[in-house]
Amino acid sequence: MKVQYNYASPSTCVGHGEGVTLGFSPDLNRDEKVSFLGKVKRPLVFRDAMLMLREIVISDTTVKKKERTEFFAWLEGEIERRILTHKEYMPQVREELKHGMNRLVEEIKEKESQIEKLKKLQREVKKDIDKSDVWKDYYALERAFWNFIKERDYDLWFVLDPVITVHKDQVSFEAFSVDESIYGCLSVDMKEFDLLQEPKLGTTNIDFSYQLAKEMERFRTYQDVELSIHPEGFSVESGVMPEYIEKKIDLPETWIKGFNQVSSAASLGGIDIKITKTDMYDICSYLRKHKEKQSPRYMKWILEPKKHIKILFEPWKETITLQGIYEGEKKREEKIWGRRRWLVMEKILPLADSFTIRLLGFGMPQFIVADMGGMKMTIGFTSWSANDWVKGTAFHIMGGFIGEGNYKKVYGLLKEKRALSIEEIMNERKEDSKSECKAGIGMLLKKGEAYYDVINDKVRFRKLLQEPLKEELYETTEMELQVEEHMKESLEPFRVSVTKEGEYVFKHSMKMPNPKYGKWSYYGTPDYVWEYDKTDTELRIDQDGAISFVKCNCKSFKKGARNISEPCAHILALYMIATKFLKLELEAEKEYTMNDIMEKLL
Repeated sequence: MKVQYNYASPSTCVGHGEGVTLGFSPDLNRDEKVSFLGKVKRPLVFRDAMLMLREIVISDTTVKKKERTEFFAWLEGEIERRILTHKEYMPQVREELKHGMNRLVEEIKEKESQIEKLKKLQREVKKDIDKSDVWKDYYALERAFWNFIKERDYDLWFVLDPVITVHKDQVSFEAFSVDESIYGCLSVDMKEFDLLQEPKLGTTNIDFSYQLAKEMERFRTYQDVELSIHPEGFSVESGVMPEYIEKKIDLPETWIKGFNQVSSAASLGGIDIKITKTDMYDICSYLRKHKEKQSPRYMKWILEPKKHIKILFEPWKETITLQGIYEGEKKREEKIWGRRRWLVMEKILPLADSFTIRLLGFGMPQFIVADMGGMKMTIGFTSWSANDWVKGTAFHIMGGFIGEGNYKKVYGLLKEKRALSIEEIMNERKEDSKSECKAGIGMLLKKGEAYYDVINDKVRFRKLLQEPLKEELYETTEMELQVEEHMKESLEPFRVSVTKEGEYVFKHSMKMPNPKYGKWSYYGTPDYVWEYDKTDTELRIDQDGAISFVKCNCKSFKKGARNISEPCAHILALYMIATKFLKLELEAEKEYTMNDIMEKLL
């Protein structure tokens, strides 16, 4: 999707006396003309938090192509070795081959002479054509320039400007990494500013260049720093207004979908673990000192009630014990992949008082909130080595955000109120059903017109882009339609039980296509006339609401990773059904049918 940003001037740092104004230029293409002017009370904390956000923007943890110099050196030596072997043991054959090759070389030289004459004629004709081509040098120079920038300074080649939103209670800066694996949101409370004028609410992109980041690094404690967001741009010392800056970026569709999927994932329930800054330092220090060269490559969190949290690092089988205490009621273990992304937390370590980690379950993302007093940084990581915000779990479906619902009503409500919890939205729209409200909220998230605030558990109004998204980026997917169909099926095979440890076990049988249906090779057998088979689907949810186990015998699930990172429509449908029964008080190790549950409720 092609997106154009238009800035009145570059963002800049302007010094005045003992102070400095950090001026962000907003995108002029936006309908909402956002403005803000306030003195930052803790400029160094704000500086480092913003620089960390830029690190997230340019972060790219994809596996780089390795150089093959060693291989080619070995190949050259191997060729030489074989030549010597043949020379020693097969002189006669070698001599015959040499004569034959010499004869062929002479023939080739004759052919090459003829080809060269034709090429010379071709070059002469091309020269005549190029004399009238005004663009002949431009394209070569442009291609060479961008290749040089990409290789020498990736930051300049591709930077996606952060999104800033001025709310009634805070100013938030959001960013999404180039490799689509890390989400960052810096929330700055209004109490962190001495407001110098009334702010105008809204969302815009800001020009956050490499040069501006370098200027911010020069902030000092003796300077007064003002944050200014001004639609008319900023003049330089000469008083001459710079020309407008235009950026045209072709955003990958997966980048847009991933940015929007983060909010759906953040709305899911999980367990919150509080650790100290020393604990986070120990984690980052271990990862920095150890580089894995073989599988498995995960860290396993060992959580025991009222005991210190332990982390097992594979493949070294080494365990570190944190200062943090696990306050949960059940022993559990959580495996996390893609752990090297956690190193992005190093820059913010000196600033944070503590960290809260939200684990959503096996194969699910993690969210980390760094508490810096009136400033808080929320970081979202995918759990796997590859990006799975889009390719993996369907977070929109798991959050119950299926269909359009009362989208227009929720849009108007949230634009007016700016920030509401899901419960508050449902209370405001009592005339609509909860499922309609959920679907309406989900459509806002899909369209990038809102994001989920993990810290306050609220949905905040924010337009990711000024241009409306293509319909295929937010339309109801085939997977969602399948989930809806499976949810309408009979609940007669549905079973639920609770283990001694309090873990819910849900089982169900749903339709799946019969591959033998209508095929003549199976004529006369029962499979020939059966359009659908029945699945054997199982889902386990622990006391914290996190998924601990999934299973299905359908073809779609078997051909994937066979875990929650790639669920099938049957697992997602069972999850949607199961969430309605998590508050039931059931006897341990007793299986309940749907009739048993209805009798219990009545």
